[in-house]
Amino acid sequence: MSDDGTVGTTGGDGTAGDDYGGVLGTYPYAFRQSGSRLFRSYVVVGGLVTALVAALFALAVVGVVATTSGGGGGTFTFARSFVILIGFLVVFPLMAPVILVARRHRRAGSTVAYDRALAVAGYLFLASLYVGLLPTTPPELRGDPPAALAAIVGTLYGLPPAAGAVPPLLAVAGGYLLHRRYR
Repeated sequence: MSDDGTVGTTGGDGTAGDDYGGVLGTYPYAFRQSGSRLFRSYVVVGGLVTALVAALFALAVVGVVATTSGGGGGTFTFARSFVILIGFLVVFPLMAPVILVARRHRRAGSTVAYDRALAVAGYLFLASLYVGLLPTTPPELRGDPPAALAAIVGTLYGLPPAAGAVPPLLAVAGGYLLHRRYR
């Protein structure tokens, strides 16, 4: 860490620290460069969740293609495209904090406060995905929540399924605002 509070300062000219290649390389690079333990924990947790979610969406695409393979275009093509689109809309915000911090470290140096803020944004997005899934859970799959959370979960179960998109959208907006505030 330098005197001005930046960590991992490098030029964008390929000098020391400019050593990640592609999206997957940003995870170990950001982990090594960050001085924030909170952000490092997000790199690990967010990376694992991102890999799991990406695998689940890949399996969903395979399932949709297998189900709709006998049909032609139109609705079947839309269903396939919709699953892929939703997958991108979930995976990209999970990856964004890591990519932004790695980019910031590579280009101009990053502050620990910026790294922490994006870790908070990443964790908030993870929590918002869970909260957003509750209204969309089919009634036959809903379990009994713990007594301490029964009122909150019951309220979320009672919302229309379209309301499930609101928490992740708010979390993405909050993450964007944190990025703008600390950059």
